[in-house]
Amino acid sequence: MTSEALAHAESLIAGIPDFPQPGVLFRDISPLLADAQALRTVVDAVIEPFAGQFDVVAGIEARGFMLAGAVAIAAGVGMAPIRKAGKLPRPAASVSYALEYGTAEIEMSDDLEAGTRVLLVDDILATGGTLRAGQHLLDELGLQLAGTAVLMELVELQGRAVCGPVHSVFRV
Repeated sequence: MTSEALAHAESLIAGIPDFPQPGVLFRDISPLLADAQALRTVVDAVIEPFAGQFDVVAGIEARGFMLAGAVAIAAGVGMAPIRKAGKLPRPAASVSYALEYGTAEIEMSDDLEAGTRVLLVDDILATGGTLRAGQHLLDELGLQLAGTAVLMELVELQGRAVCGPVHSVFRV
């Protein structure tokens, strides 16, 4: 993966002002996901620091699913969904958390054996609440956090202070 390939991938992320509410700049990754080469570039960038250190990728609903699924396939491992409350038929653990513009709850099933090494993946690190909640879920289920990775980190929101070390492909 080259710096030019990463720059191209980053250029495909569109900023949508005032979505989902006034004052929020939504980062639309859809154009990046639609470009096969850009998607491969960011998937490789997510995997690189954790190669060989995880057995499963856990993706946080909804956009984290897309990235986590691609990362899991490229790494040759399985993928475990972390869903919004009420979406799983057999939730084993749930965590409530604050967002930058509201609150939410996520759940995970106990489909993985205790001690499984999990790479936690999401699309954006903003305030860190979602990733921290995902980390808590993994811990509650006895899973080993192999690392946390995101496509993009919104540095000014200081999410790392909440969720600890994170590998970010892009920092804005």
